[in-house]
Amino acid sequence: MNIITIPASEPFLDRVATEWLSRDPAGQTDGPGLVLVPSRRAGRALMEAFLRALDEKAALLPRIVAINDVDEDALASIGIDVELPPAVEPQRRLAVLSMLILKAPILRAGAGDDVKSIDRAWPLAKALAELMDEAERSGVDLAQRLPEAVEERFSEHWQQTLKFLEIVTSVWPQWLAEEGLSNPVARQIARLKAQAQGWMERPPATPVWAVGFADGSAAVSDVLAAVARLPMGLVALPGVDMELSDALWATLPDAHPQAGLKEILDDLGASREVLEVWRCDRDLGRERLMRDVLLPEGGISAWGEDLSEREISRLSLLPAEDQQQEAQAIALALRDVVSIPGRTCALITPDRSLAQRVATELLRFGIYADDSAGEALSQTPAAVFLRLIASAAAAELSPVALLSVLKHPLAALGMTPGNCRASARLLERLLLRGPAPAPGIAGLRSALEELSRKNEPADRGATADAPDQPEGLEVFINRIEACFAPLLSLEGLVPLPELLEALVNVAEKLATTASEEDQDLLQEERDRPGGRLWLGEDGAALSRHLASLIVHTGILPSQSMAHLDAFLNTSMAGQMLTGLRGHKGGVELAHPRLSILGVLEARLLAFDLVVLGGLNEAVWPPATDPGPWLSRPMRTRVGLPSPERQIGASAHDFVSSALTAGEVVFSNAARREGAPGVPARWMVRLAAFLEGRGQHLPVHPALEWQKRLDQPLGGASPVPPPEPRPPLALRPRRLSITEIDKWKQDPYEIYARHILRLKVLPPLEEGAEHADFGMVVHDALDEMFKRFPESWPENAPVILRHSFADALAKAKMRPALVAWWSPRLMRIADWVVSMEGERREQGTARYCHTEVTASFELNVPAGPFRIRGRADRIDIDDDGKATIFDYKTGQPPTGADVERGWSAQLVIEAALLAVGAFEDMPVAETRAMLYWHLTGGRDPGREQEVPSSRSKTDAATLIGEALERLRQLVEDYDDPERPYRSQPWAGRVPRFADYAQLARVEEWRAAYSEDGE
Repeated sequence: MNIITIPASEPFLDRVATEWLSRDPAGQTDGPGLVLVPSRRAGRALMEAFLRALDEKAALLPRIVAINDVDEDALASIGIDVELPPAVEPQRRLAVLSMLILKAPILRAGAGDDVKSIDRAWPLAKALAELMDEAERSGVDLAQRLPEAVEERFSEHWQQTLKFLEIVTSVWPQWLAEEGLSNPVARQIARLKAQAQGWMERPPATPVWAVGFADGSAAVSDVLAAVARLPMGLVALPGVDMELSDALWATLPDAHPQAGLKEILDDLGASREVLEVWRCDRDLGRERLMRDVLLPEGGISAWGEDLSEREISRLSLLPAEDQQQEAQAIALALRDVVSIPGRTCALITPDRSLAQRVATELLRFGIYADDSAGEALSQTPAAVFLRLIASAAAAELSPVALLSVLKHPLAALGMTPGNCRASARLLERLLLRGPAPAPGIAGLRSALEELSRKNEPADRGATADAPDQPEGLEVFINRIEACFAPLLSLEGLVPLPELLEALVNVAEKLATTASEEDQDLLQEERDRPGGRLWLGEDGAALSRHLASLIVHTGILPSQSMAHLDAFLNTSMAGQMLTGLRGHKGGVELAHPRLSILGVLEARLLAFDLVVLGGLNEAVWPPATDPGPWLSRPMRTRVGLPSPERQIGASAHDFVSSALTAGEVVFSNAARREGAPGVPARWMVRLAAFLEGRGQHLPVHPALEWQKRLDQPLGGASPVPPPEPRPPLALRPRRLSITEIDKWKQDPYEIYARHILRLKVLPPLEEGAEHADFGMVVHDALDEMFKRFPESWPENAPVILRHSFADALAKAKMRPALVAWWSPRLMRIADWVVSMEGERREQGTARYCHTEVTASFELNVPAGPFRIRGRADRIDIDDDGKATIFDYKTGQPPTGADVERGWSAQLVIEAALLAVGAFEDMPVAETRAMLYWHLTGGRDPGREQEVPSSRSKTDAATLIGEALERLRQLVEDYDDPERPYRSQPWAGRVPRFADYAQLARVEEWRAAYSEDGE
């Protein structure tokens, strides 16, 4: 048998190319020859290796074919010609499997409605398809082996699972036979086996090499065996460890990096002794290091037998604190390499999030990296647009969902994209901020009518000479209705093809632009509405995917609109698009000497520097998962590979990349997704092995570069908190009583609100907050005491309860909130009736004044300053003295805050009452100031008097000093040098600080904390 191995330290493909050309330098054989490789990426890399070896010389190169890809054309190119049923289309297979899952009686009986929706059944169908593919690659007949998988001692759950798997053991094969189809992997394997048999019977007259296989299916092993026996055949295995002891080799666990190679040799019936080794001139010290570090558990004792130092030159660590720091440091390390002419580098990682972060960080240096793993189809702009449309339709055009669609770059609604976004912003500002309108188009029209009743301008149309101007809201809402009509007209359960066709129709309408925006499109694209939705590789792939779904999902049960977005997402899972898409005209090209690779794509490749990124447990190596259908013991009984086999494949990729590169950086993050990250087991072993020899790997300098990356030259000092000092003429000359407290605690809010005249926009889909509950309580009590200012009716409990119910109804809260608040409000009503009954019986209240307004002018040197406000309730007693009430549904201020002047609302009201500032009320002395804390909870209400009887300061003193203190505050801020600081008092941060973000409070406060101030 012609089997060789190339040491892992040798650039594998370069050596293969050199050897091929040395044996047939100009392609002098009877034909071009054939080289079989495990993947397309390896095939492209081998072609590049031939070009490097030829160095611009002419030669007839062999055909290079990747046989691990399910590629009919590739298999046909190596001469396979066998009559086999055609392969079932992937989407059709998943649709039929989903239908079988939804009809499975065991699943329906056990799961109820959990899997009746297609978005739940589709992933299960994918898992079934993957199980069939894995079994076919492993040469396992599930129909024969699955009945043996479950023993009596196993749980009833697995017994039920086995019954469910009759879908793949009997129902699915029967369906394939009836349709005259086959599984794609089964067809590929049959063709490979036929080719192996054909070569055995009729050996080709040209060289046939199979190179780079580190693991493979049963069919691949048949092909390798056939190639090894050909007169001009050769099998080249990458990095078989010839130094590992026979005892350890014979008992290699599945998680060892050599396990896949051992399996191939076992399948070929060959031992290591028969292998020819193509030696290299490289130092094998790094190979020895990695062999010792990753010894199987049975050989760990050898660590203590030889404590000599190992070769660790050009190896380094990159221990980042989190994923972002890891990405930035990796980008800097790669940039450093490509700045040197001729040097190559790569990031190899299975972590797609890290790969995307690094690609983004490289853009800041003008480096475009081609991520070989590509971008998920579901994340492309057109796919995201479709999913947002489905979500908006399901949410009945709720504000957040609708704006997500209207502000997407593909949205135009028959206008220019700029005018569309301008109109969307106007719609957001005038109609969608605050409580959400009623659902659907009717809700938008109702909100527009309400706006018109308030006499606020809404029809702000675009002018002909001004681009990106909003359209009138009524016209814009008409456009929205026309675009969404195909989806919004559907009700209840709808067949999936009809749902998908309506979705496509809506997307095309929304993506249609004004004619002047379509000049760059082809004529046929201009003629089709929304043609730009399907442009480029992204649009073409999405179009093919949707077309396939529309054709094949008619057999599935009808679905509701609510499941459409989830179904789209799960149907696109696993589909990737590669290359630099969206770079117009190809001007911005990927850097030729920098690569971002997944672990499979990186096999057999060599670079000057390699960063092995994402070396965290459950990332690299991946978490072991036996899958949803079979437990570990069941997989063993069936004959399927153990989950640890994937660990072994990952370990082989890790070792190979570390050995072939000139310089290696091992990178991991201490925290991932906000949780502690565990270093990969290989890194833990490496650190422990070296530590026993008094060695350690250095930290790559890129980590220090990252820490200085965004630091300004010459150092920086934190910006101090804002201290605006506006001219006296711009400073406010009137404030409300409640704003006085804000003036003391957060002067910057007064500056932003009254001088900058900035108003906080209400949030989208604003929920009912505690303030709304307070408004209901205030309205009900106000209505009650206005009706009965003097006498208290006998049926007061009934009347007050009705008042609360009416106030809640007027607030138009959603039903769930009404059900939640109603009991609390009824408890408040009962408490108020009890308290007020006692007061009326005692005869302390002569007349109740509610919601009374006050206005008072302070004469100060800079000019008059007006105080205005409104009191919740003021009672005048028989002796002419007053009791002032303030209703609080939140936490009322403490007596200490009132005494120190931080919460002076009631005190100022009492002072204004003493000088006759309240409208239609006589001058009165205040007897008591009361807070009614009304929660409706276990303790529905509580009366709190300020200051308390234990206070050292009486009410008369506080009231007598109130206006003078207020005068002093006004005069202080009449000083042009007095700044309006943001939250200047430690421990006095307002509960609701609307302008804290504008003042960048968190930034300067954090800077002060770091400086220890």
